[in-house]
Amino acid sequence: MTLLDEYYVPGLHIEDRSIDVPLDWTGHEPGRGFDGESIKLFYRVVTTPEHVHDDLPLLVFLQGGPGGAGPRLLSPQSDGWIEEATKHFRVVLPDQRGTGRSNRIDTHTMARIAAAHADAGSDGAAKAAQAQADYLKRFLADSIVRDFEHLRRTEFGGRKWVTMGQSYGGFLTLTYLSLFPEGVNASFTTGGIPHVPADATEVYEHTFPRMAVKTKRFYERYPQDAARVAALADALPTAAEVNEFVGTLTGSVLGSLESDALGRRLGVIAGMAAHGFPLMPNGDPLTVERLQCLGSDFGMKPSFERVHWILDDAFLEGDGSVPSDAPSLSDEFLAKVMNATSSRPLYWPLQEFIYANGELDEPIRWAAQRVRDTRPEFGAGKRPLNFTGEAMFPWMFEQESALRPFRAAMDVLMEDTRFGVIYDEERLASNEVPLQAGVYFDDMYVDSGLQLDTLSRVGNSHYWVTNEFEHDGLHGPIVFRHLWEEALNRGDLETLF
Repeated sequence: MTLLDEYYVPGLHIEDRSIDVPLDWTGHEPGRGFDGESIKLFYRVVTTPEHVHDDLPLLVFLQGGPGGAGPRLLSPQSDGWIEEATKHFRVVLPDQRGTGRSNRIDTHTMARIAAAHADAGSDGAAKAAQAQADYLKRFLADSIVRDFEHLRRTEFGGRKWVTMGQSYGGFLTLTYLSLFPEGVNASFTTGGIPHVPADATEVYEHTFPRMAVKTKRFYERYPQDAARVAALADALPTAAEVNEFVGTLTGSVLGSLESDALGRRLGVIAGMAAHGFPLMPNGDPLTVERLQCLGSDFGMKPSFERVHWILDDAFLEGDGSVPSDAPSLSDEFLAKVMNATSSRPLYWPLQEFIYANGELDEPIRWAAQRVRDTRPEFGAGKRPLNFTGEAMFPWMFEQESALRPFRAAMDVLMEDTRFGVIYDEERLASNEVPLQAGVYFDDMYVDSGLQLDTLSRVGNSHYWVTNEFEHDGLHGPIVFRHLWEEALNRGDLETLF
């Protein structure tokens, strides 16, 4: 076990550690030696100062995402569930492969893979895209769970642990119970039971109507923002208009080094600025569709307030009220929108592939965009403008600088039908590991009805349905304690306490 650092933050003792895991788990078994290319799996072990030397049971945190790293704690209260969990457990916080300090993936990674195929002649671009896609497929649930099981077997002596899965971590929980239930004493999940069988299209057919309801409630809460958003949308270009304009730029505008990615990027930014498109600080254009993405936060609290205060700073002239003429947008507003709508590098590229289980009947082919195309109320020209939620669209990979290097790989993945097996329905039906799920009735991201349908077919599963919390309820002090007490009082943890 490689100890990198050991230190305290207020109220917590932390060890930073890492191990090697195979990049590709094909042909390898967790807990055994392996050959071929490896990557680092970074993790932290957290206890309270008074429990540093105590032999407490283990709890591993399955972080949300996809593309989510473990929490960076400031104190036991900075992530609400930690305070209660560290009373009873030694808590293990891995950074899922490709995130945090576990061989992080970003634009540089995609560029390196592309550069490795630069000398492949006329097939170079296609080979690079395929290599990028193959690489990204190794960062999904089947590999993540094998990493964690390898960690448990090699670094914790094979001791069983309790899993705590938040959001996408609940998806990982069902993968763990499908592949390695023998490693788990009990499981907790919050806001994260996927529908099994998995279907990305079905997910968005449920979430888009909920986004329309969320938008309506937002405008009811802050009616002045309906006029603000309408004025902004009237003044902004659409994603299609930006794409069309960029396609008309001449070589002289794109820069003297047409083949140079940076030169082309600067040329595009200069061209858009000269045309009057509003640009965010990183050079990305602000379009109506990107404005709509502010709604991706509407499933958390206090998201309505966060979006309201972003809109409050939108207009530069006068006292900031909605202007009668074409508005000038403030730099502060553009920066806030950029920060609020930018995401972790793996979050959008892997978003729809977390629903890919084994051999697919048909490719995913931009499920969210296909569903959106059937719902005209989400059109850029509709007023009041509807916000969109946790959904990715093709324009993101054309116009967002952090996502553009992933576009070629996305085109390949969207036509792919072969993925790792992440759910075993027969094994889940006969599951014996106690599973305690917190289901948020109004969950914007993971439909509560679909969660309950799955749980009805998972053995030894129990659920608590509540409308007191949004999707991020775990990060307060109540939810984990409730799940813990339910499991404890039912005897699910009797072998541990």
